[in-house]
Amino acid sequence: MPRYDYRCRACGATFEVSRPMIQASDPATCPDGHDDTVKLLSTVAVTGRGTAPAPRPSAGGGGCCGGGCCS
Repeated sequence: MPRYDYRCRACGATFEVSRPMIQASDPATCPDGHDDTVKLLSTVAVTGRGTAPAPRPSAGGGGCCGGGCCS
C-alpha cells in the first residue's frame, strides 16, 4: 500500500499515511488532531548498479555496408 507524506500547517508536524491509491487525494488529519494539512510531493530514489551484457560484434567485415563493397 502506498505511503503519502503530509505536513500539518497548524503545528508543523510531518507524517505519513498509508492508504490505497484511490484515496490518495482524500484529506488527512494530523496525529495531534489538526485538520489543516497539506500533501507533500514525494520523490523516489533508485540506487544500485545495473549490468547489461556487452554488445555483440556485427557479422561481416564492418564498414558502412556491413562488410560489402561500397562504391
